[in-house]
Amino acid sequence: MAGPYRSRPMSESRAIPWSAIGLALAAGVFMLAAGTDFWIALAVVAIWIGSAFLLTPAPQTYVPRPEGMQLTRDGMRELIEHSGMPLLLLDDERIVMANAEAREVLGRHILGQDARVAFRHPAAVDLLARERGGSVTVQGLTGPRSSWQMTRQPIDGRYWLIELINRTAEADISRAHTDFVANASHELRTPLASIIGYVETLAEEGDDAEPERARKFLDTVLREAKRLQHLVDDLLSLSRVEAEKHDQPRSKLDLNMIAERAARDGAGPERAERIALHLPEHPVTVRGDSEQVEQVVRNLVDNALKYGDADGRVDVSLSLDERDMAVLQVRDRGEGIEPEHLPHLTRRFYRTDPGRSRAAGGTGLGLAIVKHIVERHRGRLDIESKRGQGTTVTIRMPTVGADGEDLS
Repeated sequence: MAGPYRSRPMSESRAIPWSAIGLALAAGVFMLAAGTDFWIALAVVAIWIGSAFLLTPAPQTYVPRPEGMQLTRDGMRELIEHSGMPLLLLDDERIVMANAEAREVLGRHILGQDARVAFRHPAAVDLLARERGGSVTVQGLTGPRSSWQMTRQPIDGRYWLIELINRTAEADISRAHTDFVANASHELRTPLASIIGYVETLAEEGDDAEPERARKFLDTVLREAKRLQHLVDDLLSLSRVEAEKHDQPRSKLDLNMIAERAARDGAGPERAERIALHLPEHPVTVRGDSEQVEQVVRNLVDNALKYGDADGRVDVSLSLDERDMAVLQVRDRGEGIEPEHLPHLTRRFYRTDPGRSRAAGGTGLGLAIVKHIVERHRGRLDIESKRGQGTTVTIRMPTVGADGEDLS
């Protein structure tokens, strides 16, 4: 951009360098006095004076800048075209300009349209009718669950700038947090209500309570308290895993050894005979957090034993695929899961059979925790199930070579 000064044209006169001319003449006189040839002295003086004229800069003329910003329509189009947010320029109510983002969101056909027709939303139409502009939230502008902040600003008495900011992701996060709090509160309320009810009954009966009945009530209180403890533990675990999801683990682990230990821990002594391990003889090395990887295996084995065939076997296998990815599978031989439930199994508190899950002591958070841990380890989680044949959960994780480099 040019500054406020400009050079004079070549025809304009330059300032005369009087001091340089004086020095040149004095030098000429000195040379003549020293006996130098007249023509040589004259040539030196002429060259000196000519050089002084050449080196004298041309004077600068101050040109004041015009007040305010002056943009042509082409300049305005170039200014907004590559903006990262949708921007539109309105001539009164008609759309005369829309950048690439706006055309992507609203369609290329909006150019030349009345803005009220292009937006077709009561909140947007109300904003367009305001004399001083402003900002509104427009729900459902580009989809049923979309949320946009629309701002209208005047440029002068004729033109208006429309700015659209996508708030859909923020709205989705807010809804997810609201749903999570509501679901967690419901899950916590159920065991708490049971505990309070039985304790109040025991307190009212006091010493008159029948020993057998009192023991039964206390067993129920203990069971519900343990269920409450498991739920709180899973909530804390999920919160911790989500907080660390961008912190990729760097420790090298022997997945073979971890899978064997975690599978037996998940089954416990009373269910150990139902576990069938199919593990390779050689180590399978991955990068990971040992506690979280063990938690994944324990959760999957516990789910398979709870919801699979009560007397059936649960297979835990580990192998390498053609890409040198570690493939960990946990398979049960239960009733299987209906296809419509499969995409939702990793959602928090999602249950295919709520009554059966609660009776088995499930919190509805196990697979959500597994999903977040697997994602943190750059892995992939797949769940396959067929009615009458059981369910197979497969986890794929990158392996590490002997030199410490990732193989997959």
